[in-house]
Amino acid sequence: MIILEDVHFAYDGLYTALRGVSLQIDEGESVAIMGSNGAGKTTLVKHLNGLLRPDKGRVILDGVDTKHYSVAELAREIGLVMQNPDHQLFLDSVEREVLFSLENLGYSKEESKIRCKQTLNHLGLEALSDRSPFTLSGGERKRVALASVLATQPRVLSLDEPTIGQDARQKETLAMMLNELNEKGKAVIVVTHDIEFVIENFPRTVAMANGRIIADGPTNSVLSNNEVIEMCSLTRPQLTETARCLHNVFPDVPERLTLMDDLEEIVVKILGGI
Repeated sequence: MIILEDVHFAYDGLYTALRGVSLQIDEGESVAIMGSNGAGKTTLVKHLNGLLRPDKGRVILDGVDTKHYSVAELAREIGLVMQNPDHQLFLDSVEREVLFSLENLGYSKEESKIRCKQTLNHLGLEALSDRSPFTLSGGERKRVALASVLATQPRVLSLDEPTIGQDARQKETLAMMLNELNEKGKAVIVVTHDIEFVIENFPRTVAMANGRIIADGPTNSVLSNNEVIEMCSLTRPQLTETARCLHNVFPDVPERLTLMDDLEEIVVKILGGI
């Protein structure tokens, strides 16, 4: 559905953020993009909905080069929730923020009100609908920004660092919501440093470093690769660290593990099926 072909991009012609990125994300996929600060992750997702355009290479949506679409046209298909919600919020109430997004894309006032109410309820924001977003906490503002995009029901939802400022319960709610969207056939793309969140919720991970993709594949494989972890400046998953420690005592325990079920199966075998 979305294809990046040898995409290069430099800010002001000086700082090169993307160096020949090629990537395909199919309809209904759930993909995490990980890497250190400055790796090019945010620059990549901004190319998906036209906020940035390649200096070289192409971004293709359903077989058509996105240079033929306006940003507004792409916004109907690909929603982006930025890392800093203050870059998206500007109105004096939560409800007006969500309604503006809907009406700006051509939905009627009646339809906009219905979608707005449903989305605010879904994200636990209904009690805050009359509040100014700028009086809310950072985590709450993130959810308002998410609501303004989610209400438009884009085919692809892209989120930049959505778990920052969210507590464990809010992360769980977010994960459930993203899984529901994925089950409905929508593609979900998340840029994040939250390695545990990725392991638990995303089957595919794209790792980036220095403006390039250095690994792309099943999450348990990518995030158990020590070289990838080091190049991306990521903290090793707790389960992988546990497996490494067990390996020093029980060599039959593989060092590269990220899934609890795999570790439990191996430990049970070592203990003789107890």
